[in-house]
Amino acid sequence: MKKFWQLAASATLALSMLVACGTEKETETQQKEGAVVVEENNETAFPVTAVDALGNEITLEEAPDRIVSLTPSNTEILFGLGLDEEIVGVNDNDNYPEQVADKTRVGGIEYNVETIVSLQPDIVFAHESSMFSLESAIAQLEASGVTVFVVNNAENFEETYDTIEVVGTLTGKEDEAEEVISSIQAKLADIEAKLEGVEPKTAFMVVGGAPNIYVVGQNTFMNEMLKFIHVENAVKEDGWPMYSPEQFLAANPDSIIFTYEGDDETIKNNPAFANMTAVQNNALTVVDANTTSRQGPRIADGVESIAKAIYPEVFND
Repeated sequence: MKKFWQLAASATLALSMLVACGTEKETETQQKEGAVVVEENNETAFPVTAVDALGNEITLEEAPDRIVSLTPSNTEILFGLGLDEEIVGVNDNDNYPEQVADKTRVGGIEYNVETIVSLQPDIVFAHESSMFSLESAIAQLEASGVTVFVVNNAENFEETYDTIEVVGTLTGKEDEAEEVISSIQAKLADIEAKLEGVEPKTAFMVVGGAPNIYVVGQNTFMNEMLKFIHVENAVKEDGWPMYSPEQFLAANPDSIIFTYEGDDETIKNNPAFANMTAVQNNALTVVDANTTSRQGPRIADGVESIAKAIYPEVFND
């Protein structure tokens, strides 16, 4: 499936966070995944300890000066927190913000361990969705003394906020993390207000259209975006199932959203789909694959792009 692996690679880790505050030193151990334990002195929030997606406790004695990101969504969060100078290595597929062009590329699905080690990072932000190709790399990095924090896949907005918070805590950017979250929430609230009273519609989100049709299913982050804008997903299966032409035709949603240019033409030009409601009404729209799949600072942009595609009458500029 065309570029389908990027959906997994773009997913970021969602973690729950707990910060222990006060002038007296207090420590409360949280063993569940995603918990953050902060041992605070009178001047700084460090050292901090966070439990990653693998259940490993990762402790940083001070804010990291050198950071490597193995995931585009993580990279966007780190830049969103103002860590431009600290980021020294990024994923081969990173394309936002434009400053990534000046960073060392360390791999896409497979990672160049030697390059990562040579960058002397204080922490490497990895992600659970790449564990199928990351286990060996993590073992080598840890054997070289490199600290790796594996983030989990966020399945909804709240878990994305948790991710931003924990990355902010680990990098000494708590206030900036709250600002990023507030900005996302404000834009989502504006979108929600515009959609008040709207008549719900049904839709497909196609993430691969040639030669096989792969679609967004239930219990995915993209499905959460659809639910937020009062759209019923025509796909009832979980994950990203492959649909046969017969299944695709039978579902017959009001709108079809595509995340890659050209997939819309594949459907539009196929005579088998000529009688579908979305095809007849020309309700086929391509949206940006990055903002709709990366759980980071631009999720509200992704939601808005889908909302504009499905409800053009509401978002008529």
